[in-house]
Amino acid sequence: MEKFIRLDALVAPLDRANVDTDAIIPKQFLKSIHRSGFGPYLFDAWRYLDRGEPGMDCSKRPKNPDFVLNQPRYQGAQILLVRENFGCGSSREHAPWALLDYGFRALIGPSFADIFYNNCFKNGLLPIVLPAEEVDRLFGECEAAPGYRLAIDLPSQSITTPEGRVISFEIDPFRKECLLNGWDDIGLTLRHADEIRRFEEAYRARHPYYFVEESAA
Repeated sequence: MEKFIRLDALVAPLDRANVDTDAIIPKQFLKSIHRSGFGPYLFDAWRYLDRGEPGMDCSKRPKNPDFVLNQPRYQGAQILLVRENFGCGSSREHAPWALLDYGFRALIGPSFADIFYNNCFKNGLLPIVLPAEEVDRLFGECEAAPGYRLAIDLPSQSITTPEGRVISFEIDPFRKECLLNGWDDIGLTLRHADEIRRFEEAYRARHPYYFVEESAA
């Protein structure tokens, strides 16, 4: 997965509490196990005025002009402000896939559903938990200032606002290390590739009878 070190990006505010994973990526799009291609269907029921189906050309679908991500001022946003309990509902990993594929690299909110929160880290999406009053302030600043940006610095665990205000956030040290190095579950395993290979060779030498190939008939 892509490393996350620093991000200076446009912010979009999604002012809804208890956004579940079916709202993030509806169930009809879960047939694919590939991690890409979900961005056009992110928040599908809110972004479009018709019902989306896999394989549809979203460029030709009628958009909901009132939905925040369809507003011109938020095009290209990579940071999403959210409200409490974001990502609740089913455990589908497609939810962070869709957010990433759309272009988001970080989420900022007062709380996240546990499984969704864990899935974000496993896929290189940074969910930042801040006090509710701090999130309220960021929503107000973002909505009042077109082009509002935030600078996230993961090594220092800080967010800097356009006015220079610095906000600190907490993150588990292991998850931080994984994001900084771009290690997903497979990447973590591959760090021990040499040890795994040595174990396999030793095990094969001790138990050759498990590896006897059938002789040709």
